[in-house]
Amino acid sequence: MTQPTLSRLQHWYLSLCNDSWEHIYGVQIDNIDNPGWSLAVDLTDTYLEKVAYIPIQVQRPEEDDWLNCKVEDQKFIGFCGPLNLEEMLTTFLDWAETADRTN
Repeated sequence: MTQPTLSRLQHWYLSLCNDSWEHIYGVQIDNIDNPGWSLAVDLTDTYLEKVAYIPIQVQRPEEDDWLNCKVEDQKFIGFCGPLNLEEMLTTFLDWAETADRTN
């Protein structure tokens, strides 16, 4: 059985906590006025810092059904429609959990 998205995010975050990273960096989820959501994940001092990411831009027929994700300035940055938060978190986690931790 697949772990729920929020549980996956919590475990991923905890895996980076080393008494240093979590005091400087982190994960930010906020709402935007489109309406929708934003996600910013600091990648500095993580195994994802130098992992390539192919940007995603999705606009579906419904105006509020969209997703944009990229890596910029050592941050994973995502924006999505009001009902796409789980999709955006899953997009990040699928990339983060399958990336080579030895890079």
